[in-house]
Amino acid sequence: MAPSITTIVATRDRPELLRETLAAIDAQEYDGDIETIVIFDQTDPDLGLEVRDGNRRVTVVKNDRRPGLQGARNTGMLATDGDLVAFCDDDDVWEPHKIRRQVEVLDANPDVHFVGSGVTVSYQGEETVRIREEPRVTFRDLLRSRVFEAHPSTFLMRRAELIDQMGLIDEDVPGGYGEDYEWLLRAARITDIILLPEALTTVRWHTASFYSERWQMRIDGMQYILDRYPEFETEPVGLARITGQMAFAKASLGDRVGALKLAKKTLQLNPKEGRAGLAVLVAAGVPSATVVSELQKRGRSV
Repeated sequence: MAPSITTIVATRDRPELLRETLAAIDAQEYDGDIETIVIFDQTDPDLGLEVRDGNRRVTVVKNDRRPGLQGARNTGMLATDGDLVAFCDDDDVWEPHKIRRQVEVLDANPDVHFVGSGVTVSYQGEETVRIREEPRVTFRDLLRSRVFEAHPSTFLMRRAELIDQMGLIDEDVPGGYGEDYEWLLRAARITDIILLPEALTTVRWHTASFYSERWQMRIDGMQYILDRYPEFETEPVGLARITGQMAFAKASLGDRVGALKLAKKTLQLNPKEGRAGLAVLVAAGVPSATVVSELQKRGRSV
């Protein structure tokens, strides 16, 4: 019998995109049950989305934990009862064979509890495919790199290990920035992650991102992760990546001295870390929004 799936979709004020997301889940070429739990965060639930019959049920609930993505996802996780749990953001879209392919991988790798895939990044009419060549991702890999392809909308996980070992998403991450990265690091301490070398999810980026101008929140979130994972001190490439991001954020806040100080530290850790140069550009007067937009057109981010 095919394992049952519970898909967690946290949402807020994106009804049209949400319906596209739900349609893609409903269209999965998978014989087993897929129940979708839609968690409305800081908005009234749309009960008209509920589907109570068949093997593609939809349940609508309201976030009853801390407001924000972390609390919404945790509300969904605590409501799951399927064999496997998937995440999908409310503006992303799955390929029809996503779940089937990922279940095949989990069946073939009983030592792994967590599987993702490559992604197609869609931004302003441009699409960029991001696929990681090495399918296995370890804890050390995640210290060195955020591994962009390990995007929450690609996640499929064994429920028992998710609840009992990985635990809930940390709701104390400042502003929720980096909460998925912190959770990945915690999960990778328990199990390797496998990323299928296929773009099975389209991730849609928007000009107005929740985090696009919340630079202090980014700094606080990254510092929180560094404080929780002292292992970064043993991975200079990974530490340089984060200090480079913090330098860029400080430059975006207008803190030129702080930005240049962090940029210098970044280059001392890793002379090849390009974020240091981006921080210097912004400190010199180039608008951070221009830099971010140019990166996003190429399917990249700071």
